[in-house]
Amino acid sequence: LSVLEERGGAAGACSPLLEPLANYDGQDLLDPEEDERIMRRVRETLVDAFRDKTGAASGSGDGLDRRHEDAMVAAERARGMEQGETAFNAPGKGAADEFHGEMSLPSRHYDWEDKYKPRKPRFFNRVKTGYEWNKYNQTHYDHDNPPPKRVQGYKFNIFYPDLIDKTKAPTYYLEKDDSNGETVTLRFHAGPPYEDVAFKIVNCEWNLSHKFGFRVVFDRGVLQLYFNFKRWRYRR
Repeated sequence: LSVLEERGGAAGACSPLLEPLANYDGQDLLDPEEDERIMRRVRETLVDAFRDKTGAASGSGDGLDRRHEDAMVAAERARGMEQGETAFNAPGKGAADEFHGEMSLPSRHYDWEDKYKPRKPRFFNRVKTGYEWNKYNQTHYDHDNPPPKRVQGYKFNIFYPDLIDKTKAPTYYLEKDDSNGETVTLRFHAGPPYEDVAFKIVNCEWNLSHKFGFRVVFDRGVLQLYFNFKRWRYRR
């Protein structure tokens, strides 16, 4: 404090001296943008290392306390199934057009992951299947020899209880895949700390009428997307 008093109120008395760039070798200077890229790579490396350690030590697989989300999943599972419904939660199987179920997305880095640890949301989904008794099937099949079952709709329940910005609801959108049009990718996206989750589903036209079960609601940390397909009509 005495040193400051001796220098009085001279502006910049305690600031470091600025030296001309000519005094430095150009190879020793670092571009600010390059410095930012280096720091980001270092941060990503540290995050990956930390994620691997906690994932190996945690029963949940991601080092986080997911008991609240597990309870939400259990509550949804306890509601049971309606006629024609089965669970739609397992990783997808099959190749090309036969692939149906959850998709494995490539890992990515987020601008916010230095503050929040990325996590995949929990979910409990259902798929509805049944017979289509259109004119063609009525002509060629009967109840003793029914036609093949068709997927008639889905019910998705994606859980986001720890969403940081609860004023911004999660979104969903469809993406074309590498099939011949038989399937499509349904992706769910939300803000931090959640990663995207996606499913390969049958590519049919949705019935967007609430009378036929369409529902899209985000309430109490749960995104519900329910939809049935329009009825398939046989034309000669």
